[in-house]
Amino acid sequence: MGRKIARFFIVLVGLFVGPGLTALVYELLGRIYNTDAYSMLPDIYSLLIFISAGIISGLVFLFISKPIVEFIFKSAGDADKKLSKLPASVVISAVIGLILGLVVAFFLSSLINSIVTLPWIAGIINVLIYIVCVYLGISILTRYKPDFSESGIFKRHKDEDAKSKNAVLARPKLLDTSVIIDGRIFDICNTGIIEGTLIIPEFVLDELRHIADSSDDLKRNRGRRGLDVLKRIQNELDFPVRIVHAEIEETTEVDSKLLFLAKDMDGIVVTNDYNLNKVAAVKGVRVLNINELSNAIKPVALPGEEMYVTVVKDGKEPGQGVAYLDDGTMIVVEGGQKELGNPVNVIVTSVIQTAAGRMIFAKLK
Repeated sequence: MGRKIARFFIVLVGLFVGPGLTALVYELLGRIYNTDAYSMLPDIYSLLIFISAGIISGLVFLFISKPIVEFIFKSAGDADKKLSKLPASVVISAVIGLILGLVVAFFLSSLINSIVTLPWIAGIINVLIYIVCVYLGISILTRYKPDFSESGIFKRHKDEDAKSKNAVLARPKLLDTSVIIDGRIFDICNTGIIEGTLIIPEFVLDELRHIADSSDDLKRNRGRRGLDVLKRIQNELDFPVRIVHAEIEETTEVDSKLLFLAKDMDGIVVTNDYNLNKVAAVKGVRVLNINELSNAIKPVALPGEEMYVTVVKDGKEPGQGVAYLDDGTMIVVEGGQKELGNPVNVIVTSVIQTAAGRMIFAKLK
């Protein structure tokens, strides 16, 4: 929507550029022939010329509006990403330097206007003065910011700077709907092993809200759980969290939008969706899969190791029993069917790693 509005205003400006240039041509012709150029043609012809000039310039601006808007939005996005990585005190220093530079340039330009009699020379000098003063103001205050911070000017932003520096060191983490509903992301962030800013796109929030408003009880409970997890992340974790509004016109699917945004922000998608993980790998987007992380930190079981487990159900094959570790890892016990419901000592025979997790095969001791 923002791009369409910008293109509309560019085309609107284009409609007035043509008549403006036509009026300038009429003025030049009048000076050349020392006459009123508008009297050289009938009024109806002059009106048609002005209308035609407006239509032509409007069409030209219509064709060039798209690349202009894309360039503006891309430049604004790049500037926003660079500014977001700067500590708060650096940004404040730059703003104060800009203001001081403009004030000094204003007084110097007033002095130049009173000394130099030729307006066009004074104008050129004033432009140079403004450029130099603004540059010096910004560069000096940002360069010597630590001296000011020691004197207490930026003391209140010390904590914000520390958080910003920590966030800059790591790439932003974009949460998808599935990992928010899952809820384990809160505990993982609480351990402190994840660094960087947590990014929650608005389209992910919209999807969560639609799930929470579903008529299906299971979906509704899942959606509300996800919203509760987000609230806990924002309120209980000392962690930088940003809700980002992003307009992505290339697709309407939430997962695709998330990948586009992650690539644009040079971020990492946090998910437990197996299919999203595969698509992200194809598109060159880094992914942190919670399920893979969970499998990676499960205790390692080696062949020959003894375990003490409880057989809880029958296995698929005759005579087999199934037990589980505390982390949910399934253990298939050969001959364990006869020990159903009993705690037994088993010896690990082999370990298989699957996409769903780790599976351990064992036999009774």
